[in-house]
Amino acid sequence: MTEINNNVWGIDVGASLPVALEVLRHGPISRAEIGRRLGLSHASLSRLSAPLIKRGVILDIGEHYDGRVGRPSRMLDVNPSSHHFLGLKIREHEIVAAITDLRGQIIDSSTCEIQDRSPEALVLQVQELHRLASIKRTITGIGIGIGAAVHQRRAVISAGFLGWRDVPLADLIEEATGTPALVENDVVALCEYEDWFGSAKTDSRFAVITVGIGTGFGLVVDGKPIVNDDYGLGLVGHWPMDSTGPLCPQGHRGCAAALLNSDAIARYATEALGTDTTFDETVELALANNPAAKRIVDDATNGLGILVAAICNLTLPERIIIAGEGVQLAEAGHETMLQSVAAHRAPEAQTPPISYSSGDNVEWARGAAVLAIQSFALGTPVSI
Repeated sequence: MTEINNNVWGIDVGASLPVALEVLRHGPISRAEIGRRLGLSHASLSRLSAPLIKRGVILDIGEHYDGRVGRPSRMLDVNPSSHHFLGLKIREHEIVAAITDLRGQIIDSSTCEIQDRSPEALVLQVQELHRLASIKRTITGIGIGIGAAVHQRRAVISAGFLGWRDVPLADLIEEATGTPALVENDVVALCEYEDWFGSAKTDSRFAVITVGIGTGFGLVVDGKPIVNDDYGLGLVGHWPMDSTGPLCPQGHRGCAAALLNSDAIARYATEALGTDTTFDETVELALANNPAAKRIVDDATNGLGILVAAICNLTLPERIIIAGEGVQLAEAGHETMLQSVAAHRAPEAQTPPISYSSGDNVEWARGAAVLAIQSFALGTPVSI
């Protein structure tokens, strides 16, 4: 990670930074809980929190009595509405935008169609989204999530769906908007949201699987997404699931792309039903017990279970989060998926909790906004 400039929220936080981050990520939170998490005595916590409270970085919101014997706890929190961030999810044909507060809660969202895929034209669209977002509130930072290989949260190395290579996207957007910006692979951005504010914020090791147009995978250990120069190439999309299954466009038989991708499922349903059928319609028909659609969904979620089992066996996560615009596939075939997970693990192994995201594309944009929240809170762009 790059050197941290502790001048956040207009104050030199210094040694108080861990306290500020605990309150941001977990507040409202008692002083006692902060002390336990950080290993601080009451006196040390009071010394570190006093300048934060004095400058309004964190707020003392009064006492809370939980019904147990002892003194009530004094609670600390932040003012989430003190700063706002713009998160952007760049898709093949559209940009999904979300404005969030300091805690990643969505204040507003919008979607605009991409008219021209060139970097120059897309930056102009982002500039307009930023202008519109800035009418009602000041935007502290911009985060961009994209299904691509990315270098140090500054440049897009390769984004095949846009035809891009080596585009310094963060620099271009900063020049156009005058606002700090970062760009990251969209699955990593989603992982960052789940780690800071989502369902995994109390887990030290968790995995995210995304389902939809493609299949994605992210692993977070002790607050750090595990990535390297190959991340963003869609590698998990070719994880083998069925040696007798259909071929994916790259010629791999029965891989995740062949079984799980939404366009493949729509194609199988169209062939089986003899009429044009979308991915969403296929899932709906399966839930209505249409035999052909149910078989397609069962085959797909059986394969998803194989992938979940492999991730559990190899990484031992405390939680699995299934997300993406195709999450309803996993929900529809939940029992089939669980049976498949169990069949591909030792009988004694326990399946970790499995959480589902909403599947809304705005969730991806919120993940991108959290990149900017992290950068602001830590006082520097976060390099992995």
